[in-house]
Amino acid sequence: MQLYTVYENGALRKVEMINFSENRVFLIDDIKNIYLWFGSKTSKKKREYAVNRANILNAKRKGIAKIQTIIQGKEFGAFLAMIDILKKGLKEKDLQKKRRHELEFDIEDTMELIESGLDPDFEAEVALAAYSLSQEKRTYEDLCRTLAEIQLKFIKGRKNLTVAEINKKSKLIFKSSSTYEELCWLIAELNLMSKKVL
Repeated sequence: MQLYTVYENGALRKVEMINFSENRVFLIDDIKNIYLWFGSKTSKKKREYAVNRANILNAKRKGIAKIQTIIQGKEFGAFLAMIDILKKGLKEKDLQKKRRHELEFDIEDTMELIESGLDPDFEAEVALAAYSLSQEKRTYEDLCRTLAEIQLKFIKGRKNLTVAEINKKSKLIFKSSSTYEELCWLIAELNLMSKKVL
């Protein structure tokens, strides 16, 4: 997760915590969502710059993030649950320890939406693929190797990968202490992204 304050000229500056004051604008980027928080007394121009910045960020990742606008005093949904954390701020190692809520594979809600006739969005597709992968009961080491291969293909394109490169990357992933569910999610997410990009 990255936190930014937005200046009057549209410039972004990384911050470690958020001071929710009425004349400030913040951009919170957690990859899946880009939140724009507008203080109640911020100028129209500053808000427009922030929206433009969010669109540029999202365009770089092929529009996979959902951009949500939040007005001071009218916070809603998942953002409400993050407010105290954003005020306090999190060190990077703490962010890595916190599990993303979607990694719990709440597949029932996703299935209900699909059964009601709605086409799954990107997040739902990832959730379904990750859940399916988790049910294969593959070993942790095998998932690390699979993720290593996918990541290296993204980095190096379609060039041939050496066994040594894959082994080295696998060991790094293994040492990262990611949960089994996180590995399933990342593999599913990258597989789907590669189909859309390549």
